[in-house]
Amino acid sequence: MGEPGVWGEVTAGLRVSRPVLVARLLELDAAGAGTPAAWATNRHCRVWAQLAAQRSAAPTPTRAARLTRTQLEAALKRAGRKRGITVEAERLRGVFRADYAHQPSLVEDALGRQMLALLVQLEAACTAADDLAEAVEEVFPQHPDAEIILSFPGLGVQLGARVLAEIGDDKARFADARGLKAYAGASPITRASGKKSSITRRWVKNDRLNAAGYLWAFASITASPGAKAHYRRRRDDHGDWHAAAQRNLFNRMLGQLYYCLQHHTLFDEHTAFPAALAAAA
Repeated sequence: MGEPGVWGEVTAGLRVSRPVLVARLLELDAAGAGTPAAWATNRHCRVWAQLAAQRSAAPTPTRAARLTRTQLEAALKRAGRKRGITVEAERLRGVFRADYAHQPSLVEDALGRQMLALLVQLEAACTAADDLAEAVEEVFPQHPDAEIILSFPGLGVQLGARVLAEIGDDKARFADARGLKAYAGASPITRASGKKSSITRRWVKNDRLNAAGYLWAFASITASPGAKAHYRRRRDDHGDWHAAAQRNLFNRMLGQLYYCLQHHTLFDEHTAFPAALAAAA
């Protein structure tokens, strides 16, 4: 079972055994789990490591309520926290000692044992993900197309490797850029019936490539002046929402990637966004 699957079981167990912590988990996720940087550093392992340390110290709500401030600080340090340890320990102490409904003692103990077993699986999945990331860092730059892919703004080793893994290195796989864009779900689809027609995003697509494209477009907005100008033009002149503007940017960047891979050419900012850069100037 993969890391997200194990974490799904952990959160499901928490909703039953310790619902008061669900709000805390959501707050941690909002604090950084949705950023590209967090994805690049194995977000489940990094953002939720504190939970593992706390659960191993006290797997049930009753035992957690008995934890002292010193024990909580030690658990946070084991999880890798460097700053704000005292404040966070005091905050968690208040959460653990709050009044809320409990499961019967036998059920609570059984859920605590189940949670500890799941955390062992989560730790193993995190370790495997770290090992895979290290292997990617070592091997991906040796690929013949790595230099082209890494020349694109917003694509680093990890995200670039994911994009390459999903589109493949067979240059004849897609007949043209439109096929690749449709495969990734970047290009819109037009549906018509009688006198009515609608243009919507694609639902049938490669979800992994589409997710990587969302992060790619998001990162390229800050890494490329042309990409930022293109994004702003879609928002301001065309009235696109954020997700639609990012998808349009991903669509354009993907077409440029197809061209560069076919012609063995590195990304060039002025060639890719001539009109956007001229307008911004």
